[in-house]
Amino acid sequence: MALEDAKTQVDQAFTRKDRKGLSFENAFGGATSFLRRQYTKDLAGVEVAITGVPFDQAVTNRPGTRLGPRAIREASTLQPYDPPYGWGFDPLSEFAVVDYGDLAFDYAQVSEFPAALTAHIRGILKAGAASIVLGGDHYISFPILRAYAEKYGKLSLIHFDAHSDTWPDDDMSRIDHGTMFYKAVKEGIVDPATSVQIGIRTVNDDPLGVNIIDAREVHEKGPAAAAARVREIVGDRPAYLTFDIDCLDPGFAPGTGTPVWGGLSSGQAAILLRDIAGVNLVGGDVVEVSPPYDPSGATAVAGAHVAMEILCLWAWTRRQG
Repeated sequence: MALEDAKTQVDQAFTRKDRKGLSFENAFGGATSFLRRQYTKDLAGVEVAITGVPFDQAVTNRPGTRLGPRAIREASTLQPYDPPYGWGFDPLSEFAVVDYGDLAFDYAQVSEFPAALTAHIRGILKAGAASIVLGGDHYISFPILRAYAEKYGKLSLIHFDAHSDTWPDDDMSRIDHGTMFYKAVKEGIVDPATSVQIGIRTVNDDPLGVNIIDAREVHEKGPAAAAARVREIVGDRPAYLTFDIDCLDPGFAPGTGTPVWGGLSSGQAAILLRDIAGVNLVGGDVVEVSPPYDPSGATAVAGAHVAMEILCLWAWTRRQG
């Protein structure tokens, strides 16, 4: 069936009629929607909307993550032939997933960006769908969390990163990818006691009460033990997962703006993401993929796999229910 389908499937981002099912379109051709899902702005009946946020004007070092959503979509064309390995089910066949396209915003009116992004995600949630966001620099998580907190109340944050991003900054109008979770805690939309950061390997003297599983702990105790601790900390509370690709060691993900040595391997991240299945995930994002710094495309491949794992985590509890 797959070989026969490959002969006829092309540009499924526009030609597919069913929002469910695998895709056998040639990976090297066609329009590159995420996982060959249908591009649409119609959210009727949609359960998960993949959306890109090509914004990188909050970075402290190298830019380029505005090109991340496009690169992640292209890298994802390798995945929709088969169910994701190790999960035992196929979220693409069981749930209505679409590519909602990118956020539209005026790049020259940076101060207007946060409200525009919050409204964009609010619209997805109001339609009854969850969002999985392809970034973009990490600041984008803050306006997204505001929209989620409107619906779910205070959230537990599952945060994969080399950096805590909780450095102090009491000016809520500043747009900075290193302080947004400080603001999220201070604004009361993230509960630090039931939140956890994984892969941290930079110094911050005041983590604001957020639980930390640093990179060394993952290396020494293993990813399965780290996943068990994540589940214990978060419990069954509504949780949002954000994955900064620099959580991975630069050897696995060189295409990012603020790389730090000693990070997780892609294998460790895969085990961790798979083993936290059962958390009450309401949405997520993968951020800081900067294609200009990785001509191999490996960083975008990692980002595409992380986004698929977020989809599986979202689907896991709803499928079980």
